[in-house]
Amino acid sequence: MTGPDDATLTTEGLQAHGQGRVLALACGALAHEILALKRLNGWAGLDLHCLPANLHLWPDRIPDAVEAAVTRFRDAYDRILVVYADCGTGGLLQARCAALGVEMIDGPHCYAFFSGNEAFAALGDSEFAAFYLTDFLVRQFDAFVWRPMGFDRHPELIPMMFGNYEKLVYLAQTEDPALDARARTQAERLGLAYERRFTGYGDLETALSRATR
Repeated sequence: MTGPDDATLTTEGLQAHGQGRVLALACGALAHEILALKRLNGWAGLDLHCLPANLHLWPDRIPDAVEAAVTRFRDAYDRILVVYADCGTGGLLQARCAALGVEMIDGPHCYAFFSGNEAFAALGDSEFAAFYLTDFLVRQFDAFVWRPMGFDRHPELIPMMFGNYEKLVYLAQTEDPALDARARTQAERLGLAYERRFTGYGDLETALSRATR
């Protein structure tokens, strides 16, 4: 998996032409989880290709990056699953995937599909003041939150940017006390209440399981 600032493409386990092979074309932020699910479920026919996780800093670039990867790999696979949610593209990624004839995981963002899209939607307005982290974002908090928002240089910006939030909700994919402690510290740095909510892999596992049948 790339580091948060690495703009290169990375590939795990790509195969030559083979009957029944499936490519998960995924955000780099999901690499750890997809590989864990592959091992857990014995999905030998599933390969993974990751785009840089830092594309989330520029969502408008995601559709073009996905199209380039689909074009590059589609002849080698029977099926490609784009493992992104909308991720701030305003429907552009869904439209591009439809034009390319490839599937895409459902949901507005990874917080929703880790929680389960229906369960997340049911929360509605009750969590409009929650700031979410996943396992990946807990690990990469400084690279994806703290430094891009300038808090390392201007901590006085924190109340301005997070003043309307009330709590940080850590949506945990794994039972990891060290990540829990880090997430709690990150909530304290932002001046927010802390809640940990174990989600497991949610709809991500369901989508990958369906794609590998």
